[in-house]
Amino acid sequence: MPAVSGSSGHLVVERLKEPGQEPDYPGKVFADPELDYAEAVQAFVKASQPLSGPRIKAAAVENPSQRVQIQQLRLEEAQLRTERRNTRKSRELEDAAWQATWHQQRCEKPSEDALSQPKQRARWGSRKTQEQQRKNLRKQHRQQSVLRHQEDAQWRLNRINLREQITLLPIVTAWIAILMITDNCTRQCLGLPLFIAGSHVTADMVVAALRVLLPANLQFLISDRGIHFTADVFKQLAKDAKFVHVVIARHRPQSNGIAERFVRSLKEWLADKVWNSDNELLEFLSHFLLEYNDRPHQGLPIPGLSPNEYANRIWLM
Repeated sequence: MPAVSGSSGHLVVERLKEPGQEPDYPGKVFADPELDYAEAVQAFVKASQPLSGPRIKAAAVENPSQRVQIQQLRLEEAQLRTERRNTRKSRELEDAAWQATWHQQRCEKPSEDALSQPKQRARWGSRKTQEQQRKNLRKQHRQQSVLRHQEDAQWRLNRINLREQITLLPIVTAWIAILMITDNCTRQCLGLPLFIAGSHVTADMVVAALRVLLPANLQFLISDRGIHFTADVFKQLAKDAKFVHVVIARHRPQSNGIAERFVRSLKEWLADKVWNSDNELLEFLSHFLLEYNDRPHQGLPIPGLSPNEYANRIWLM
């Protein structure tokens, strides 16, 4: 019977291991004490599965017509809010004018004592006319209220229709990608290039950034099996720069633990930061790069040294 374990919503099924049997995997070469680091890495690359094979198709690029349609709906929604705001302001002015007129007509109403005098009875016709005007004013106000309720109902219906149309359309996301390059020996971060293209970053963009930031004496470059690192242009980069491309095992991010720990540190540092543009984010990354390379690290062979200090000592040896 297989052993079953669940984690984070994923069900993992494994077969029971028989005593004395251990699965064979390329990383076992690092347990050989007779091999130095360079020889072990070369053996690992040779034993790893080749990168060539069936490629997963890239995600479909968003249809430009859909983006235009979403922008148009957002614009109509903004115009609807603006019209609603202007309507409320005009209604406030109309209500203020109506209140002033109503108050004025009520003040002009003659008192009962004045009407009891014989010489004031001749004004009865004028009072009757004023009362009729007040009735007409109240009637107009009621009609205006009914019309307002109808306008409000139509506005709510238009808003609901726009939101339903926006909900049915595919969601458009815009995000920024960051390429992290760190030295496994000194823990120095060599750069944090920014890609505004986000999900549409190409292998050519990644290779162009690496050509500028990679050191000249690079021997090994460790990465995952992402499409940017398995493309032909990346293979050409490895050939031109004369380094060995080491890809970690699938679903084993701990195989590149130094890089993964750096990503964690960057995320923790950016957790309380707020930016509204790529330029502001780039400024934050510049501050982080200086701070990270100058602060002491626990993972270094000589504890208490920063990556910059440790790199300087290596060059002096």
